[in-house]
Amino acid sequence: MEQQQATRVAVPPETSPAPERVGVGGAVGAAGALLLLLLALLAVSLWHLTQGTSGVGASDIVRWAFGGTPAGDVGTWDLLVGSRIPRLAAGIAVGFALGVAGALFQSLARNALASPDTLAVTGGAYLAVTAVAAFGLGVPVWASGITAFVGGLVAAGLVLGLAGGAGTSTTRLVLAGSAVALALQAATSTLLILFDEETTALFAWGSGSLTQLDLRSFERAAPVVLLATLAALALARRLDLLGLGDDSAAVLGVPVRSTRALGTILAVLLTAAAVTLAGPIGFVGLFAPAIVRLLGRFLPALHRHAVLIPAAGLTGALAVVAADALVRALLGADEALAIPTGIATTLVGAVVMIALARGSRDAGPTRQPPAARVGVRSRTRFLVVLALALAAATGVVLLGLLAGDTWLRTGDIGLWLSGDGAPTIQFALDERAPRIAAAVLGGAALALAGSLVQATCRNPLAEPGILGITGGAGVGAVLVVTGAGVTQAADNTSIVVGATIGALVAFALVYGLAWRYGLDADRLLLIGIGTWYGSTALTTFLLVRSNPWDTPRIYTWLSGTTYGRSFEQVLPVAVVLLVALPVAFLVCRELDLLALDEDTPRLVGVGLERVRLGVLVVAALLAAMSVAAVGVLAFVGLVAPHMARALVGSKHSRSVPVAVLIGAALVGIADAIGRTVIAPAQIPAGLIAALIGAPYFVYLLARTRA
Repeated sequence: MEQQQATRVAVPPETSPAPERVGVGGAVGAAGALLLLLLALLAVSLWHLTQGTSGVGASDIVRWAFGGTPAGDVGTWDLLVGSRIPRLAAGIAVGFALGVAGALFQSLARNALASPDTLAVTGGAYLAVTAVAAFGLGVPVWASGITAFVGGLVAAGLVLGLAGGAGTSTTRLVLAGSAVALALQAATSTLLILFDEETTALFAWGSGSLTQLDLRSFERAAPVVLLATLAALALARRLDLLGLGDDSAAVLGVPVRSTRALGTILAVLLTAAAVTLAGPIGFVGLFAPAIVRLLGRFLPALHRHAVLIPAAGLTGALAVVAADALVRALLGADEALAIPTGIATTLVGAVVMIALARGSRDAGPTRQPPAARVGVRSRTRFLVVLALALAAATGVVLLGLLAGDTWLRTGDIGLWLSGDGAPTIQFALDERAPRIAAAVLGGAALALAGSLVQATCRNPLAEPGILGITGGAGVGAVLVVTGAGVTQAADNTSIVVGATIGALVAFALVYGLAWRYGLDADRLLLIGIGTWYGSTALTTFLLVRSNPWDTPRIYTWLSGTTYGRSFEQVLPVAVVLLVALPVAFLVCRELDLLALDEDTPRLVGVGLERVRLGVLVVAALLAAMSVAAVGVLAFVGLVAPHMARALVGSKHSRSVPVAVLIGAALVGIADAIGRTVIAPAQIPAGLIAALIGAPYFVYLLARTRA
């Protein structure tokens, strides 16, 4: 019985309702709800048509509708057909497709937080489309949707396979999807930077843009959305029974595997159609069905999939059209042209995800994952590994000084140190030395922060980025940079202060929202992921509103780069590391106890919440300093601590120093590879680190699969 309780997905009961008979009153109520959604969508659509850069407003449209367009007018009909109607049609189709896809994913996974975004489907579709554009593959227009479908299907299969299937716990599924999305985003960013000319139009589109030249794209996507929705409705009865559980559904005659496979294919197909039409518009698939299920408390008929599926689609369409119209109304039509609609929907979705996480009661394998328990290694092994890690970090520093578009010799370093080197050598090493220092110290800080976060959350899949800390630091730093006008105008002190404030604000937000009669580690992770998504949307918003000439430079910095670093910029992270390392060693015993469970620390007299808060504050400061030094890096804080535990055991007095050295070596080697592999062009170190860390993370997920 205890085992069954541990593996059940503890989500709000509305996610998996038992099928029930709907009487005449319920059917009338369901029809009324759908009609209200249709009327609301019609009203918002009419408002949407009045928003635009031209002077044509509501009165002009009304006069035209009743045949009162004055002679010599520029042509209200031409304006509507050429610009506003295609944009509106795209918004309706995309929102409807994502709403239905989200409803399918949540029902199939019996998980209120499942969606095309949290399952990395949109990330996979976006990567596939970007790869086709980057490599100049001659794909016909009609086949672009197939490309996105294949990419999304592969991503969904990877996430579900690594998470342990659709019935896994909420935390594990969202962690797997978010981390795979990080890896896909890193690969996409690499292509955007390396093939900037071929993919120049994909950056804003990558955040979800409804800009359309005509109705042709809508005409290609609409039949796919319609047919996939009809097929989903044909599965409605099966989905109702599937909510009872796999075993009960099988007894009642439901082919569980084929239903789940077909439903997943339909959801991915709908997502691919939406991505092909308007790019990855975020989180509509999360909050549209969530809103419908919440309304189901007052109208139970909405829980039946025959009603839930179209209601989620209409809610999604309503949300996308309303968000697009609201952005243009608030910012003005001219300025709103540069703001992707997906930014607004992602911010709304992040808020909904945090609200759902606060109300969830998660259980399952993430609470005590197998990888969190590593056998104790011998002292001799620890000393050998520590020496090897120190040698590796030292070797990486040496390699970083020698590597570049022009390779140097070790003797050149001696000449540079003595000031007797040739001007070219002096110039090269003056530029490389601060960069390798930033990489090594930034990686060490992230690894230490990851060790602290994983011990506190008792989860080897946690890291400062997933807790929203590095995202908050990125927002703070970008606020300073964009506020200064150009990157060079923002001095290092301002960036450090901005990153620190952003990290601490994000941490305070996550910690405060996760606190509910105590701090639950799973809830902390889920709210952190929601905050990370929200901070990413805010950063993109600031980025697209900045000076266009500075956009590539800021975007590269956000991808994690050491370009143009000076020793003054590296000094803050060095100081914080010097303070944080002794603190970490002082609380090693407490960290060991925190990593066990909630009760043991209290039994031995450890102030659990006090220690946890202090440790997380130190982790937030470390993450902030690393962002100021090397930008936003993914996976380093996740991979380095786990590798250290696998090598020397779970005692933090041993794993922490090894993790710090591994983190330093990982980012250092990523920086060296990024500076040399396509020299004289460069790849940001953060992207190389993510591409190195992603395969190891896949291995980690596979090992910890329940």
